Amino acid sequence: MTTPPPPQPSGPHVHDRHPLALALFGLTLVSGLIDAVSYLGLGHVFTANMTGNVVVIAFALAGAPGFSVAGSLTSLVAFLLGAGVAGRIATRQSAVRRPARLRAAFVLEAVLHAAAAAVLFVHSPDGAAQYPVIALLALAMGIRNATVRGLGIPDLTTTVLTLTLTGLAADSRPAGGSAPRQRRKVLSVVTMLAGAAPGAALVLHGQIAWALVASAVLAGASVLLYRE
Repeated sequence: MTTPPPPQPSGPHVHDRHPLALALFGLTLVSGLIDAVSYLGLGHVFTANMTGNVVVIAFALAGAPGFSVAGSLTSLVAFLLGAGVAGRIATRQSAVRRPARLRAAFVLEAVLHAAAAAVLFVHSPDGAAQYPVIALLALAMGIRNATVRGLGIPDLTTTVLTLTLTGLAADSRPAGGSAPRQRRKVLSVVTMLAGAAPGAALVLHGQIAWALVASAVLAGASVLLYRE
């Protein structure tokens, strides 16, 4: 008779200094960097923030200049494909211990970022490489979002801050709340900013490929941070 594995921390039981939380903060930083790269360097397209893509498609359909239906649709389709792949893996490999599945997802994200960087070292981001790079990045973010969603850890989605900011205000003590996980919410915002600012600087200085190298390295570092 096999001994069942010990219960693994999840949901609200993961404190902010737990290795899993630290890994997710690292991936939040990567999200800021990736959306800076994709929005500023790949034709006003989001690859981590799909809400933004839906809005961008509406802008493009309305005739607003500088927005691309094709680019945003490419990102959406690749993101959905990545999320579907992650969901399939979680279903088919439910017997595999969570640390192995999470590490595999994070490593795959780092590999896809590195592949996108490799493409941009050879080709210009505003040429034929634009859509393949968008697809690679959105695929990576779809895999990650579906994987992180399965963890169910409040205020650590790694890509979306709207609900985090809402909770920060609505649950605050001035609003009559008890301010649960306030530090986590603030750190999520700070880490997103910490990724977006240098990402934007690198793109604006023509170093978009190096920005993706940085995202690959940071995603890989998150794998090293993570343990149960």
